[in-house]
Amino acid sequence: MSTVAQFVERFRGANNEGILLLVLAALVLVIGTLNPVFFSVSTLFSILRGVLVPLILALAVLIIMISGGIDVSFVAIAIFAGYTSVVIAQSGGGDPGLIVIILIALFFGLLLGAFNGFVISLFRLPTLIVSLGTQSLFKGILLAYVGSKYIANLPPSMDSVATTNILSIPQDQGVANLHVLVIPVAIILILVAWVLKKTMFGRAVYAIGGDMEAARRAGFPVVRTQFYIYMLAGALAAIGGFLHVTLGRAANPQDLVGNELDVLAAVVLGGASVFGGRGSVFGTVLGVLLIQVINNSLILAGVPTSWQRTAVGVLLLVGVGIQALSARRQSMKSHVTEDTEKE
Repeated sequence: MSTVAQFVERFRGANNEGILLLVLAALVLVIGTLNPVFFSVSTLFSILRGVLVPLILALAVLIIMISGGIDVSFVAIAIFAGYTSVVIAQSGGGDPGLIVIILIALFFGLLLGAFNGFVISLFRLPTLIVSLGTQSLFKGILLAYVGSKYIANLPPSMDSVATTNILSIPQDQGVANLHVLVIPVAIILILVAWVLKKTMFGRAVYAIGGDMEAARRAGFPVVRTQFYIYMLAGALAAIGGFLHVTLGRAANPQDLVGNELDVLAAVVLGGASVFGGRGSVFGTVLGVLLIQVINNSLILAGVPTSWQRTAVGVLLLVGVGIQALSARRQSMKSHVTEDTEKE
């Protein structure tokens, strides 16, 4: 293979992250040329703030998708954990503190994730069907037994975080603020990437998604790993729910409904295969940024929300279509190789 071909192959990445990076850069350049306001620091900080929750939710979806599943209950888990943590925190009449509230959210995220993992791993049921059922189940329990009212006043510790910035830059039209929650989200991204790439658990996740039976023969504890996958996804969803409530400075049990499409589209566009065995944190970050940039550009252009949803739907279909064509091409290559070896 020539040096140029090697460079192209390396730049493209295992999950086409390089191509997605070029698409994102080209899109930003075009939008910025048409609307110079897009190149401002305030727009950059606004995009970074806007991707904080989708990034964490996308990590939950990514881990499950790599393992060969498609989960749609992550939004229900997120709002269940976020809303319930606020209700419990306020039930004592005081503010238990930020750490306690986060731990409450994590507890419910792990609990609901464990329920998903138990049903899916033990009974070997399709992830999509189970998560569709548990999505309604979790939402119903939340509204019936926890609460259905909009909570406008959060505990002081959450309100304090909501208004904290790590960087403020004066602009012609106000001040551009970089939110403090960018730091913990960046740390979580790095940790999840490390777990997937450098640990036996991460290898097991990829192995199960690539071929579950082969992973079982190779000695990976498939059932136990699947159970932990859904617990981890539940914990990540809970963190996403906590971030959503904190950034919004209010807890609404009806929030996040309908956001599943954006997150799924971002993960698929980021190179994660709906067939399992492929995906990366870097690609997912690019996918989330791409969706956010498109949504922001459509808002700046005055495009109605309904058309924004249409654009995301088209992107999801394109992403899945590219994966299907790639899988078919790979299958044809393997068949040709086998036939050649036989001859």
